[in-house]
Amino acid sequence: MKKSILTITLNPSVDKSTSVQNIVPEKKLRCNAPKYEAGGGGINVSRALKRLGIPSNVLFTSGGKTGDMLELLLKQEGLDIIPIHISSETRENFIVVDQTTNQQYRFGFPGASFTSSEQDEILTIIDQLYPAPDFVVISGSLPGDISAEFIGFLIKKYKTKGSRVVVDTSGDALRAALEEGVFLLKPNAGELAALVGKEELENTDLDHAAQQIIAQGQAAIVVVSLGAQGAVLYTATEKIRMIPPLVKIRSTVGAGDSMVAGMVSVLAGQGTPEEILRMGIACGSATTMAEGTALFQKKDVDRLYAEVRKH
Repeated sequence: MKKSILTITLNPSVDKSTSVQNIVPEKKLRCNAPKYEAGGGGINVSRALKRLGIPSNVLFTSGGKTGDMLELLLKQEGLDIIPIHISSETRENFIVVDQTTNQQYRFGFPGASFTSSEQDEILTIIDQLYPAPDFVVISGSLPGDISAEFIGFLIKKYKTKGSRVVVDTSGDALRAALEEGVFLLKPNAGELAALVGKEELENTDLDHAAQQIIAQGQAAIVVVSLGAQGAVLYTATEKIRMIPPLVKIRSTVGAGDSMVAGMVSVLAGQGTPEEILRMGIACGSATTMAEGTALFQKKDVDRLYAEVRKH
């Protein structure tokens, strides 16, 4: 029986990307035609799952003309969307590649705020969704004026319904998720260090911090992403580290979200921890091969999956 998946994005965006020859100040730059794509943590997870042939429901806030564009973009990709309309305008992100150096410049705008009544509406809609999904992915940032405790409310609701919650966020929202406890947590090394009050962690400290989270019942699985050095998966009884294959990196936009999608795809199929990590790294690496804000191609994931190796 196929497992149902819901992704939640509280700070979605429309990503506008372009390229230009030689970025310099004080000069009018003639950019190439822009490309528009739906963005935001959970939204990218659902877009990536779609490329893996796995359906999901996409719950997100949507406001103004940018929100209308976001909904249209997602419908064009054939996703099952659950927009929650708010009075504020959905944000945009702007990405520019300098063709001379191949360097990428990423500009992120503040997220759309939503009122306390709109927060209540989000919780009400979540309560009304039936049946409860098997997996809930809460991914991405929070708008600046939304309390991190709101993440905790969402997690608690779904845990009560019997859903397994996967979280990929940072800062206070990550702490709130830990306090409530989740099924799978995906911090990077810097985020994990911040959780334990340090600037950075050595390998042994990394192990201790992740294993402590599991021992305290705050997560059943912790996956620490290490960028080009791969990732480490921890459970109560296992530690698995894997290294990604060498690829030509064109953009890192969406790589972390693609990694989450890869892992969730295997979780939903009841795969092993090694398969979970291998697929996550393959999807993340394949997305770095794509230009601008594009996600991976399935054929690249299939090829890279076999090339991911144990450390």
